[in-house]
Amino acid sequence: DDNAAAPRQRSDPDFIPGLELSSAFYTEIVAPILAEAYPNLCYAAALIGYGSEVLGYDTARSTDHEWGPRMLLLVSDDDYAQHAEAIEALLGERLPPTFRGFSTHFAPPSPDGVQHPAPATSGRIAHKIPVYPLRGLLTHWLGVDPFGALTAVDWLLMPQQKLLEVTAGRIFHDGLGELEPVRARLAYYPPEVWRYLLAAQWTRISQQEAFVGRAGEVGDDVGSALIAAALVRDLM
Repeated sequence: DDNAAAPRQRSDPDFIPGLELSSAFYTEIVAPILAEAYPNLCYAAALIGYGSEVLGYDTARSTDHEWGPRMLLLVSDDDYAQHAEAIEALLGERLPPTFRGFSTHFAPPSPDGVQHPAPATSGRIAHKIPVYPLRGLLTHWLGVDPFGALTAVDWLLMPQQKLLEVTAGRIFHDGLGELEPVRARLAYYPPEVWRYLLAAQWTRISQQEAFVGRAGEVGDDVGSALIAAALVRDLM
């Protein structure tokens, strides 16, 4: 029908949550490549670490930087020493330039260290599928070996943000059989550590709450409001 409306053309693909996108990317693209080239390799594939998509909070706004079909490949120390560079190079040669409409290629880091998705023109794909030694990476992130015995001090020294980065996200494959157990172990604080953190937070609140009124008594309404807002944040 000559009078029928032409289909609407869009330059941008429909948004897909990053965890879903990367999960499909692993299953359909990355896993078959690894199975063919390294059939005996034991590895874990996961999307953990930085990024709003790791927490499930990403939106279309998130796709402008450090977002796309990506994941970490985690291997043993020996396999990292023997195969890491070759695996990353292999993926650069065999990955498609796009997946579900999103680029698998990333431009070099900007001056502030941020990478942006970019169309692949020619040559190797500059992907975001780095290979790391599992135990070394988690120890580096957390500042303590999470596979060993953890003391209360160890728990208190581990950055809460890094604990969240390790335990959030999604595992696509755990051929090593180590990533899932360590995430379960780090999922929440031991009872005595949790009670200490609660006590510390209530002590902080108790030391500030009087100053809401005292700032108001001397006419500092802005200061009173700021202290009240900080207390509300701590309580939440």
